[in-house]
Amino acid sequence: MLRDYFLDKVEDALLKAIEAGKLGQMSEYKRGTLIVEKPKNSDFGDFAINVSSLARSARIAPAMIASAIVEFVDKEDNDYSVVGGFINFKAGNNLLSNLVGEIFNKKENFGKPEKIEKEKIILEYISANPTGPFHIGHGRWAAMGSALANLLKFYGHEVYQEFYINDAGSQIQKLGRSLIIRVRQELGDSVDFPQDEEERKNYYPGDYLVPVAKAFLEKYPETSLENYQQIDLSVYCDFAKEYEEKVQRDLLDKLRVKFDNFYSELTLHNSGMVDEAVQKLKNSGKIYEKDGAVWFKSSDYGDDQDRVIKKVDGSNTYLTADIAYHANKLDRGFDRMIDIWGADHHGYVARVKASLAALGYDPEKLEILLGQLVNLVIDGNEVRMGKRKNMVTLEDLVEEVGVDATRFWMAMRNIDTTLDFDIELAKKNSDENPVFYVQYAHARACSILRNAVQDKIDTESGRITKAPLSQNDLQNLINNFDSNIMKLTIAEARKLILKLEEFKSVVVFSARDRQVYTICRYVQELAAEFHSFYNATRVITDDIELTKSRLALVWAFKTVLANALEILAVSAPERM
Repeated sequence: MLRDYFLDKVEDALLKAIEAGKLGQMSEYKRGTLIVEKPKNSDFGDFAINVSSLARSARIAPAMIASAIVEFVDKEDNDYSVVGGFINFKAGNNLLSNLVGEIFNKKENFGKPEKIEKEKIILEYISANPTGPFHIGHGRWAAMGSALANLLKFYGHEVYQEFYINDAGSQIQKLGRSLIIRVRQELGDSVDFPQDEEERKNYYPGDYLVPVAKAFLEKYPETSLENYQQIDLSVYCDFAKEYEEKVQRDLLDKLRVKFDNFYSELTLHNSGMVDEAVQKLKNSGKIYEKDGAVWFKSSDYGDDQDRVIKKVDGSNTYLTADIAYHANKLDRGFDRMIDIWGADHHGYVARVKASLAALGYDPEKLEILLGQLVNLVIDGNEVRMGKRKNMVTLEDLVEEVGVDATRFWMAMRNIDTTLDFDIELAKKNSDENPVFYVQYAHARACSILRNAVQDKIDTESGRITKAPLSQNDLQNLINNFDSNIMKLTIAEARKLILKLEEFKSVVVFSARDRQVYTICRYVQELAAEFHSFYNATRVITDDIELTKSRLALVWAFKTVLANALEILAVSAPERM
């Protein structure tokens, strides 16, 4: 990365300045102390380092420190300047040319760090109940979770994506009872769901169970109003659960979300792992009985109070299964667990970490990303989910705006920030729509490359204007790229080249911070730099060598943008 390159040059010079006695009373320096930043005014340089922190040990003014260091910098063709306590750096032609050459050399691997501490990570997200279609909030976790998995894989980690199916407990019984009512209605019964609010909570009255009832009767055509009660409740439960799971998985496929495993909570109970985890806590003296319930001493590990893991009626709480599940993840050999939860689960973090510590695991191996809600915005007004009949589910949203817009919009804000999803804007084919703006930049680059190798026919005269390059010429430029060619066009392309190079640091910081909105922001900035370059520069000219130079930059841009969009699982169209 340019940041590291610049820092290494300055720190090498700093050590030489100390050795030469040029930095006052300063006798040693620990590498990594200084920080590279971007100047607020780009006229000063591409990067800057503030050396004022060294004044305490050097006992001389920051400006003198900066000037002394610059004396020993191996400048090559790069430009170094001093402004107060800042050393400013401006990349020279050779460095910028080589950066473009690096893109041609690495292609789809450009941006991947060369040396990392690789981890085996299990990433869990969405983990919805199989009791109905995904709501719009699930779409945010789907887009962010899968993009984060792509990012961490691109960075170099081994990532295993898991969906935890909440298929144990009373909600499945409610689903089965709700299906019975829909089946009876399909058979002509005038039955309806309870109108009393408290009783209604024991059912799922949504219309989405109507097609499930139809499918049930197709599979069990012998069902009638006279014998529906003779069919065991578990049959209704299992059928509805499997139906809804398939609906969810089909939508995930459509959204380009690929899980490595769907882990059933029910199997966790049936395998005995839940009881085993409780017994381990009991053996270690970390549980006790009180008021007929079983309590976990989570307060011993930083939780604000102890938590019930077995209710008075003998049933387990949600926490009990989560304790066993997270222990199971580590038992499967993962170095790190990353969970994406809704912000309303923030109180759960301390409890689960406490349970891991009580069972003898390192709680720091668990990372929880808490995400805020999604607000739908239609015609500038926020709309409560569920109040708009045609926009209730995630599938409705995808049908309305498309997969690319859904994924991009869901991922383009910090996970801890409430997302306002503007339906009308997400559908617009204009620069106002960020996903269109970015995709159009890729399509424009592809169009330029096509035009460079396609003959033009005048429709009136029929005369043919030969293309400046043949397809073979363009392919040779790509396959046998010489970075020296870029020096012809660097002056007007500096900002674009520097933005292309920035992708490397964006990948590192985004992977470290577990954020994908930074990739969305980056591609918007990169597209803006490309559009600016295109509007100010004629790419295809009468000068073949200059044309090749500019085409090389267009190809490099297209490559980097496609790499970034691949992380987001947003398509990079060649035509729009």
